Amino acid sequence: MTIDYIPKGVCSRRMLIDVEDGIVKNVSITGGCNGNLKGISALVTGMKVEDVIDKLENIECGMKGTSCPDQLAKALRQSLDK
Repeated sequence: MTIDYIPKGVCSRRMLIDVEDGIVKNVSITGGCNGNLKGISALVTGMKVEDVIDKLENIECGMKGTSCPDQLAKALRQSLDK
């Protein structure tokens, strides 16, 4: 399954997340801090969706109240809720 998510309240503009059998297989993020987001993508690839959510949910960037990692967790949580 590919999740196509439009993040809210952050610099990144789009997240494409491939999930197979509850495992994150690939993450591609458009916009935002390129190096940091490539690093996050590399770290979460191969992880269970629930583990990624546990690690990244509620991380904030400055005064935004959210962050790109938090938005990634929100995208994954929405996919679980469906």
